Amino acid sequence: MDNATKQPLQNQPDAGSPRAAQRAWTLLGEKPGKVFAMHIGYRARAEQKGRTPEAPGYFLKPSTSLALSGEVELPAGAEILGFEGEIALVIGETCHRVSEAEAWSKVGTVTASNDLGVFDFRWADKGANVRSKGGDGFTPIGPELIPAAEIDPADIEVRAWHGDELVQADNSATLLFSLPQIVSDLSQLITLERGDVILTGTPAGASTFSPGETVTVEVTANGFTSGKLITTAVQGIEPVAAYSAQPKATPEQWADASGRPLTDFTDSRAALTPELRQRLENVAQATLSSLLRKRGLNNVTIEGLQPTQPGKKVIGTARTLRYIANREDLFKSHGGGYNAQKRLFDSLESGDVLVMEARGETRSGTLGDILALRARNLGAAGIVTDGGVRDLEEVTEIGVPTFHSGGHPAVLGRVHVPWDVDQTITCGGCAVQPGDIIYGGPDGVMVIPPALAAELVEEAEQQEAEETFIARMVDEGNPVDGLFPMNAEWRARFDAERQ
Repeated sequence: MDNATKQPLQNQPDAGSPRAAQRAWTLLGEKPGKVFAMHIGYRARAEQKGRTPEAPGYFLKPSTSLALSGEVELPAGAEILGFEGEIALVIGETCHRVSEAEAWSKVGTVTASNDLGVFDFRWADKGANVRSKGGDGFTPIGPELIPAAEIDPADIEVRAWHGDELVQADNSATLLFSLPQIVSDLSQLITLERGDVILTGTPAGASTFSPGETVTVEVTANGFTSGKLITTAVQGIEPVAAYSAQPKATPEQWADASGRPLTDFTDSRAALTPELRQRLENVAQATLSSLLRKRGLNNVTIEGLQPTQPGKKVIGTARTLRYIANREDLFKSHGGGYNAQKRLFDSLESGDVLVMEARGETRSGTLGDILALRARNLGAAGIVTDGGVRDLEEVTEIGVPTFHSGGHPAVLGRVHVPWDVDQTITCGGCAVQPGDIIYGGPDGVMVIPPALAAELVEEAEQQEAEETFIARMVDEGNPVDGLFPMNAEWRARFDAERQ
């Protein structure tokens, strides 16, 4: 990387200030009326996300989010600042329902952009991204404009660096929808006006950066360059008002922003230590169930399943996979190749229990012998599915304890599309989250919230010790009156024995 990324930024405008917005409008020649941003644009990004859109999808960003190179503020209390290097199109001529063939002629200039977002606020806007991506300075653009008429829209390079490391690099030739198609598509229902800005999606490799770190984006085409668009993150100190949505840095949002697996941001494996696992195995499921019920948790059992290894206990950390009902076009885009099912089986680790939501549908398998073998070789503790199992005899012989709804010879695509991984699912009528502790045994399959596991085990051990003591005292001929439950005298005797 050249020295542009290392030059001091003190003379740059604060990206979050009104002055920065005014200067961004000066770059464009006028104040834009609209700023559009694509959800998923590149093939590699779609593969990373595990979903391919059937048509272009967008959200709107305020024009006040535009800024030049400079600083962007991570609000006080927030943690997750995401960056996404993109090619930005600036409309040069008002158009409505323009054809794909004519669309590129309506683009005036092209430049670099960075679709920034504070993912801590995404929970509040249900996908609209108003707060998470609409803040002042959250759309840096520039610093130079490339004339659209001088370049090929199918051969534009975009690159992004996190510090000095190149983390994104792609070409507009790999877009799912071409740049002219994007312009034409938006113009079908919305009049595009001179100065409007379209962010055309980010390649794979988008991630997060922290206060004090920089992200640089550059767009090049046919010898032209946008120059280096440099954004430095700074920590804000002013909290949002108490009545406003407060930042929530969840593991799911960390995973989404960074492109890393959800398990990188959960400590559930750490919660289930070898000692805790052994102690759980030594207490009865019925005891744990009664203690969860005392805490108001009645719906913690996965119903209606049968085991391949009767009598063998399974205790581990939940990884989740969701199937949706088969639809041929969706199976074509999500069912083939390295789909969600295969990705999850390949990512299993020692002690994981794979839990699958198959909607109780038993007219096909949800796994077979090859995937069961992969799970065994990676050290998975078990598999739970409320659907069928293909190659049931072979899966049983492979030895990974599997709780299932029955055998079925049909392949996955008959009724299922593998859709997403490591999200909250419903299996056998029970909600399961990634990181939950799964306890399968002779009484079925239980789900234990990891935050409660340690105290549950301690209380269960105490309760079972009391029950063992009471049974022994009754067996020795003592009456149950005063013993069950124990009065103060019997309690003192029990405590003395325990000590």
